[in-house]
Amino acid sequence: MSRIRRIARHHGHTLAKTSSYYVIHVCVAALVAYAVTGNLWASLTLSLLEPTVQAVAFFFHEKAWERAAARRSAQTRTLSSVPVVS
Repeated sequence: MSRIRRIARHHGHTLAKTSSYYVIHVCVAALVAYAVTGNLWASLTLSLLEPTVQAVAFFFHEKAWERAAARRSAQTRTLSSVPVVS
């Protein structure tokens, strides 16, 4: 359990952002699915399944972007610390 807490603490901002995205996505998906199907149970099932998969994908998408930004930042620092010889 401590590993889960450590991960949650370390990725708190991304998890909070993912959670808010999830709630909005479920609401929109439920409305759209109900408008298309006219069936409450089908719309609730669809609106919970698809956004759940999307939320997990979004979390890893954000982590990949953070890693890419860190890499770019490290390259910029490395390049700026190299003396220019003319």
